[in-house]
Amino acid sequence: MRSTISARGQTVIPAEIRQQFHLSPADRLEWIVDAAGIHVKPVKSNPIKAFRGRGSGGSVARLLAERHQDQRQE
Repeated sequence: MRSTISARGQTVIPAEIRQQFHLSPADRLEWIVDAAGIHVKPVKSNPIKAFRGRGSGGSVARLLAERHQDQRQE
């Protein structure tokens, strides 16, 4: 599947992908860049719930701080 990037840097997620991963307008995408290329990972609207049990050592506090910063910028 392909999508086009607009002059403003926006793109559309194909409907098939949105349906397969149950993505809603409240969800976000995390962009990961490494030597292999660009990877896009969906982040559910409640990232704390989705993240629970996967991190340790202050990860939740960092995630909460990042989430608050995102909300201030909206």
